[in-house]
Order: sequence, then C-alpha cells, then structure tokens
Amino acid sequence: MRLPDPQPVARRPSAEERAAWPVVLVSMPFMTADRPSIQLGLLKAVANGHGYTVSTLHANLDFAHRIGTETYDSLCEQRGHMFGDWLFSVAAFGDQAPDVEGALLDDPAAKLDLPGGRELLRRVRDEDVPAYLDHLAGVVRWQDVRVVGFTCTFQQNTASFALARRLKREFPHLVTVFGGANFDDEMGLEYVRRVDAIDYAVLGEGDVAFPELLSALATGADPERVPGVAGRRGDRVVATAPRPPFERLDESPPPDYDEYFSRAEALGLQPRAGLRNVRIPFESARGCWWGAKHHCTFCGLNGSGMQFRAKSPGRVAAELATQARRYRSFRFEAVDNILDTAYLSGLFPELIASGTTYDIFYEVKANLTRQQLKLLRQGGVTHLQPGLESLSTRVLGLMRKGVRAGQNVNVLRWGLYYGITISWNILWGFPGESADDYRAQAAVMPHLVHLRPPVGAGRVWMERFSPLFTQKDSGVRVRHPERGYRYVYPDRFDLGKIAYFFEYELADPLPDEAYAGVREAAAEWTAAWQRATPPTLTYFSAPGLLQIYDTRHPGAEGTYTFEGDLAEIYLACVDRPIGAAAVRERLPRRLPLDAVQEAFAGFAERGLMFLDGPSALALALPAGATR
Repeated sequence: MRLPDPQPVARRPSAEERAAWPVVLVSMPFMTADRPSIQLGLLKAVANGHGYTVSTLHANLDFAHRIGTETYDSLCEQRGHMFGDWLFSVAAFGDQAPDVEGALLDDPAAKLDLPGGRELLRRVRDEDVPAYLDHLAGVVRWQDVRVVGFTCTFQQNTASFALARRLKREFPHLVTVFGGANFDDEMGLEYVRRVDAIDYAVLGEGDVAFPELLSALATGADPERVPGVAGRRGDRVVATAPRPPFERLDESPPPDYDEYFSRAEALGLQPRAGLRNVRIPFESARGCWWGAKHHCTFCGLNGSGMQFRAKSPGRVAAELATQARRYRSFRFEAVDNILDTAYLSGLFPELIASGTTYDIFYEVKANLTRQQLKLLRQGGVTHLQPGLESLSTRVLGLMRKGVRAGQNVNVLRWGLYYGITISWNILWGFPGESADDYRAQAAVMPHLVHLRPPVGAGRVWMERFSPLFTQKDSGVRVRHPERGYRYVYPDRFDLGKIAYFFEYELADPLPDEAYAGVREAAAEWTAAWQRATPPTLTYFSAPGLLQIYDTRHPGAEGTYTFEGDLAEIYLACVDRPIGAAAVRERLPRRLPLDAVQEAFAGFAERGLMFLDGPSALALALPAGATR
C-alpha cells in the first residue's frame, strides 16, 4: 500500500476542547522494572506542553510486584521464543490464540532458563495474567479518560493488546493509540489491520504526530490525515506517510518520570530513600552517525530513523542537572545508539568543569582513544557499551563495524584502567567468514583474560531493518520469522510483516564446530573473572627497564623483565595499536625495521602483545590500574 503524502492537519483546539480529552499513557510488561519508560515520560511532557492533561501508568511495575521481581526480570531477559508475549496471548486473542494448550512449553527448541520453569509459566498465564488485568481495569478511573496510549518495544505487544481489549469492552468511549519501535513501518500497519482493539497507531517518532493526533481528535478532524498516523476504515488500513525525522531535539522537554517513582516506591520495588539508585533514562541523540554511512550488517536499530540528530552539549548538561534535582538520583542511562563525538569537546569538559559526580551509561563506537576514555571517566561515564562483537579484524569488516580488532582490545584495556565497565559480546554466523577467523580468535583470547570478559558469545540473530535482512546479496539463503511468533499470534497475522527477529540460513555456512574454540575460550575467560582474585597483567617501568607482572593463569604467575631496546619497543605500543615503522621513529636508538618486527613477534608469542596486521598493541596496563 502506498502511503499518501502528509497533508495539513486540524486547527489548534481551544483550551476547553483540550481539557475534554484527558490521556493516560501505559507501559505494559515486559519492559524492565528497574527504570522508568522514556517513551512515556517524553510523550507526557510533550503533550502537556501542548495543553493536554496527560498521566502515565507504569503498569509493568504492578506485574513485577505480582509475580516477583526475580521471575519478572528473567522474563524480560528471555529474548528467544517470546515467553513474555506468550503469557498474554490468550488474554489478547481469546480462543483465537494459537497455543491455548501450552505447546510452547513442551517445544524442545524453547530453552527456558527460569526459576520455577514450565509450571510457573502456566500458573502465571492462567491465574496471574487475568487477575492482573482485573486490577488494571480498576486502578484508573477509565470512565474519565478519553485516550489511552500504549508504547510497544520487544515483548510489550500482547500485554498491551490484552489491556486495550479489556478496556474497549468495558469503556467503549476510549480511543486507543499505539506506537513504539514495534509499530515502525509495515509492522504497525499489520497490527492495525489485525488487532480490533487498536484505533490508531503512530508509525515512527511521536514528538509531532502524537500531539497532532490529539488535536485532530479534540477538534473532530480526521486523525488519519495526521502524518505518521494509521487507522482503519472498515476492512481497509489508512495511513499518511510520516514527516521526516524530528530534528529540533533541543526543544524536547525533559521526560516526566514522577509517576514511575511514586508507583515503584509505593509497591516496594524501589526504596523510599533520600538518594535514589535508579538510572534515569535520558536522550541526547537519535539515529546513528556511523549507520547513516556504513550500516552495520546485523543492526536493526533505528528502523526508519537512522538520520543522526543530537542535542547541544549545554542542553544535555542542563537536562541532567534538572533531572538529578527532580528525582534525587545522580545515575543516568543514555538511550542513544551512539555517542555524539562532539560531546568529547563540549558536554564532558562542561560536566568536569562544573564539578558534577554523575554515574552515566553510554553506547559508543569502539574507536575511542586512551585520552578520550579518560575524559569520559572524568566526566562521569562509568559504563560503556561499544558492542565490539569480534576480536578478528576480518570479521569486523564483514560486520561493517568500521574498527579493527586492535582498537577493540585497546578500548577494553583503557576502559579497565580508568574504571569504566565495558559491556560487549562476541558474535558469529556472518556471510563470508571462515573457520580460520575463529581459530585465530580462540588462540588469542587466553592472552586477554585480564580484561573484562564478554557478556555473551553466540550466533548473530537477524533483525528487521538490518542489511542482513534487507539486502538481497547478503549471503542469506533462507529466512523466516523466529519460531516463537507462531505460538503467540493467530493465523490471521502475516508473521513476515510483524516479526522483528528472524531465523536464517547462510548460503555457505560454517559448521557449528568452527565456533567451538571461541565459545570455550569465552567461557574460560568468564570463569577467570569469577576467581577470588581476578587475573592481571601489569607493567612497571623506569628509563631503560620494564617489568611485567602476569597473574592471568593460575600456577603460571610470574614477572617478565626487559631492558634497553625491548623495553622501549614495548612502551611505545602502550597507548594504542602502532606499526613497526612508527615505533622505530620513537626509539632513542635507530633500529632496523625487522628488529622491531621481530620484537613484536617475541612479545606476541609470550601473550604480551596483540598483533593486528602490521600493528602491535601492548596488553599490559600501567601499575596503579583500577577496576
């Protein structure tokens, strides 16, 4: 279906008309319960700014309270097989639900890692879900509400459909509006087509579309003429193409999280304390400046909103200060997909100069230097997620990551040294990879165990909007929606249109045993960090003398001593990956190039250097490194 071009929308409603359309924005399971929803907080602030009475309902907290936070958190982390959506499928679709009998729980491919197992899930679906929906039907005076909005990302769909279905049955005057990442592009159109409880959906960003939709409702104009809004006319889905991505991010108000904190504390999910420990979500940028140029092979984030836009450093600093005062928390989590490099010369120097003591999380590209990581730590960054994904430069090229393996290792080194927790993964299963790529990784990983280990190691999954999904020449032979969707959605749904995660087969795949060495090395790396004393590789230096203290492998602890040229060569490779020619220029005594290269090989053989093509990187960290 071709979407018509955006058209002018309704006139601005009067204050009386706006007052007649109170709104409740809802976040359903399975959004994590340990922080507020930025989608709810931002849309509330935006709509309030347009004169509407808007409240939020973090209903996911009520479910976490009901079934227990341990069970709830485990379900939030279960990406495969969609156990969370399955729990609400019967409530959402009634006898049309495809798995009333619970066949998912007996599927041998459905790997369930949950305390209580299958019997717990049956009880939650059959007892807790209906009782929870009964509770939500009475927790708000829905008869006084005109619009109820749902934000859906990952496994929030069926819980949202179930509540919308219940509310529409008991309060038919309610207008339901859906949005979020799950409603981007054709996914949203298919949900509007198949779910009767959806009146309208916002396809894409809602900063402008949502208040315009409210204005159309308040004035009696046609909501389906609002750019980026879809609705139904009989059996037909009608939608207007979205506007270009919202660029004026400095005009976005700080999200309103008041209801989250009051609700979480009332339910006992957060302590009533003077100093809160919640990471406050904030947004300093949208899109991805790297993806706009070189879209990473496996990444499906951003969907139709890849264009990079960022708030000014001063605006970000002001928002952090506002939210810290408002919510008594100094911990923040950027929801950005990538750090704006302009903040390295703007935002973080400003935070340092102002003396703030924030605790900030950011996602970054892994090409950061030692000095940049030091600056980030001084500016309050304690956690970074650079992805990393591989320790092979060749595989990183297949991923289009735009970094080399040596840069990845260097980020791990200096992140550890400056006390920044680095979260990262190793992935495999890319078109064009070879068994040698993984043999080489497995061989080098034992030398890196003094650095923070990967959070996980496994096969890459296929996401909608990723080049692996969209490009016909990606090397994928077969693809189909992940298995879990068939247990959740009735036959009337086109799973190919609503799925975000897909299973796939490569045209020329490697056997699974090709990855065994990397898988085992990753497990041993993790185990090494669970020892009473984590492994270290530390150097001490004086002019002409270098000692490296090595505790990476129990029973083989010891000290390497190097003097003269060898000491100088090693120290020249400490800050970043560097080639032999550049090292030779730094030495106090001119050496033949092959002598420097021979030294590289000797250090690498001992596991003291990481070689990345012609470049070498010292693996030891200076004495005084902190964890």
